[in-house]
Amino acid sequence: MTRQDGLGETLRRHLSGGGRSFSFEFFPPKDDAGEATLWQAIRRLEPFAPLFVSVTYGAGGSTQDRTTRITRQIAEVTTLDPMAHLTCVGASVAELRHVVGGYADAGVRTVMALRGDPPGGPGRPWTPHPEGLDHAIDLVRLVRETSSFSIGVAAFPDGHPESPDLEHDARILAMKADAGADFAVTQFFFEAGSYFRLVDRLSALGCDIPVLPGIMPVTNIKQIQRFAELSGVPLPPADVARLEAVSDDPDAVRRVGVELASELCATLLEGGAPGLHFYTLNRSTSTLEVFANLGVGAAH
Repeated sequence: MTRQDGLGETLRRHLSGGGRSFSFEFFPPKDDAGEATLWQAIRRLEPFAPLFVSVTYGAGGSTQDRTTRITRQIAEVTTLDPMAHLTCVGASVAELRHVVGGYADAGVRTVMALRGDPPGGPGRPWTPHPEGLDHAIDLVRLVRETSSFSIGVAAFPDGHPESPDLEHDARILAMKADAGADFAVTQFFFEAGSYFRLVDRLSALGCDIPVLPGIMPVTNIKQIQRFAELSGVPLPPADVARLEAVSDDPDAVRRVGVELASELCATLLEGGAPGLHFYTLNRSTSTLEVFANLGVGAAH
């Protein structure tokens, strides 16, 4: 496969023709029950023909083997195009090359190149592997130099927790594009303005890399507040008020979460976002309900 045949070029052709990209993210399950739930979600979302699906690492790269196995299975037994996560955490350059080769052998042709969180979790000091890489941009260069893969990278509408400011974030993303990244997927966020301001900052730098907004429908107030605290992503006060008004009813919380996500998605698409990337948490119901609210139907 040449780079022109990869997801990056497919995405650009898709968008240039007026299409919108829909994609989903899963994480490696911890046990057999979790794996059954994951595959149920995959099969329910597969008919929507997403442009790709991604499979994450756990914190500190702790689920690398399961990530590789699940990604390989998706490539082998579904119609989906899997994007495998690849991080610098705890790996030498030689080991990273080996992982890329393993993905290629499995039929995977797209990676999400990330520095990754420190093994101790977000907020802990970052220490690179002594024979490894220090930044996502280094990983982008490694993948570009050693494979014909398409490469996705992370973007941060509300700022990376370690970044001094939003302008710095935009410059780093533009540098990733210059190094060979084909597209970016944002961390989840809750205000459309954060996304559009990031795109404007990139444009001012002369960077036109497609940036797919990452969406996480709220299904549990405490969970989303924990995610927001770890990532530094603010949950807007108006959203908090709507969720807390029904906090004693879990079903109502999930319904309000779907409403909020649907409103955010509609604003993003109306404003010109090239598509939507859903952080599913290995569940399909909320994503399917957002699709219904947006009028997005199954492709087959």
